[in-house]
Amino acid sequence: MPALLQYRAGGRGNVLMSNTTGSQSAQPIDLIIDTDPGADDVIALLFALASPQELNVRALTTVAGNVRLDKTSRNARLALEWAGCEHVPVYAGASKPLVRKPVYAEHVHGEEGLPGVAVHEPKRGLAEGNAIDFLIDTLLAARPHSMTIAMLGPQTNLALALLREPQIVQGIKQVVVMGGAHFNGGNISPVAEFNLFADPHAAEVVLKSGADLVYLPLDVTHKILTSEARLEQIAALNNKAGKLVGDILQACIGGDMARYGIPGGPVHDATVIAYLLKPALFSGRSVNVVADSREGPTFGQTIVDWYDSLNAPKNAFWVDSGDAQGFFDLLTERLARL
Repeated sequence: MPALLQYRAGGRGNVLMSNTTGSQSAQPIDLIIDTDPGADDVIALLFALASPQELNVRALTTVAGNVRLDKTSRNARLALEWAGCEHVPVYAGASKPLVRKPVYAEHVHGEEGLPGVAVHEPKRGLAEGNAIDFLIDTLLAARPHSMTIAMLGPQTNLALALLREPQIVQGIKQVVVMGGAHFNGGNISPVAEFNLFADPHAAEVVLKSGADLVYLPLDVTHKILTSEARLEQIAALNNKAGKLVGDILQACIGGDMARYGIPGGPVHDATVIAYLLKPALFSGRSVNVVADSREGPTFGQTIVDWYDSLNAPKNAFWVDSGDAQGFFDLLTERLARL
């Protein structure tokens, strides 16, 4: 399949580029993964941890979102245990949003946040300290524009860090967010995607920070869907990671298929890892994005100026399309390594 043409975010607006080989730099990306596991979060974590040549995962920082903080922190450590990467520290972060009351997604992810698999208390405990302090200390000490942050849940931890120490933005190379919805409608309200709905005030802080932002919204994740052939592809790995991912997907994709009338299930957060590994699988454009934190029916909506109607500064690269088979081929190839 030919590579997709891709608009890359940059300081001078939209730049049309194509890439036929993917984007694999000589040095691995220094990466912090901020996460609220969650079924698709755990798949994303296994995906990232299976890719050490490209992704140097420095730490996981956890936040309340899909389930409570104690459960997201446990599930993050379980993913490390399953991947044989217990050396990666896990820092627990915010247990509630900046302003709004907490909201969870147990109706999708189950009470423990991991449908389809048995959970237990991992052998390795949490790292000392908290996620916000870790983010501040790490980003202040980092070389300018050197650290990438994968945001797989509500953006509360990074927002709190930015509010305390705005200068940490200088240490950030890029923030890649799974969140938002524009063309596709929402999954927690008619217009809002869950991660933004859970803490739109935090998203506002990050959007205004000046960081280089990439958004992978429902617009693209609802196009990258499982199929019988793709699930069989994962099952054929015949290893622990393949079984875990297969069991999680089988337990959770049916609800989305029924609700949205789609032929397969999305693997939302794992698209962030695919983007980091092979951005040529995706396409989009630089746009202005605003998060709506006003109470009412548009609470949590991402307002995307796709056609530049407002001529406002472009603060994010919004991904709207991707190569579904390319994504599942890459995911399967990496899971085979675990």
